[in-house]
Amino acid sequence: MNIKKYLDSTYLKTAEQAGLDYDENVKRVKGFVQEAIDEHFKLIMIRPDMVALAKQMVVDAGSNLQIGTVIGFPEGNSTIADKLLEAEKAIQNGVDDLDFVCNYEAFKNGDVDLVKTEVLKGTQLSVENNKVVKWIIEVAALNDTQIVQLTALIKNVVISNFKEDCFSSVFVKSSTGFFKTENNLPNGATIPAIKLMLENATPLSVKAAGGVRTYDEAVEMIKLGVKRIGTSGAKAIVSGENANNGY
Repeated sequence: MNIKKYLDSTYLKTAEQAGLDYDENVKRVKGFVQEAIDEHFKLIMIRPDMVALAKQMVVDAGSNLQIGTVIGFPEGNSTIADKLLEAEKAIQNGVDDLDFVCNYEAFKNGDVDLVKTEVLKGTQLSVENNKVVKWIIEVAALNDTQIVQLTALIKNVVISNFKEDCFSSVFVKSSTGFFKTENNLPNGATIPAIKLMLENATPLSVKAAGGVRTYDEAVEMIKLGVKRIGTSGAKAIVSGENANNGY
């Protein structure tokens, strides 16, 4: 199976998180972008401040590589207004996909209306600008019931407020890859969590992010029904190697 069309090659570390200075981290981002161009991956997923740089590299290379970024990352607790401003700037810089982190803590605390509003407004902004939008629910922070409920909430907001031809541009995404779990539990996509998301997201698509480290695991996710896979080890996975990294 040619899995490259499913892969969102991902690098989301700040310089501090990577243990690098700023220029070194920019160099690493450039390396990920160039690799994604060379390998013909679906998309490169980077932080918002790197979108303009990546866009210029893609244009200069005459590549079809798409560019994605994260909004409200990684906790998802910034205000709706701040998330929209961040998304608008990324759109101006040439982004193709906007991966919003849901305010999952607000959801867990019962503020369902806030989450409905941010899903509505974020999706509206994305659809109006012909962008793909993905809603990260952070499965490691949720129990099974909450995974089902939050996935269904996103689906219901979308099908109630947007035309059917928009549905293919909206995803529910499993993880940021930055959530801190206890006892070394997985902080990314797991088979049980992805199954729950798939069962409750239709007609929206699902992106499995984090925890997919081998070609066989990627194929298994695709066979389950996911349409995108986020990984920082995309080249290793397509080469049949084990991506020994945290995402």
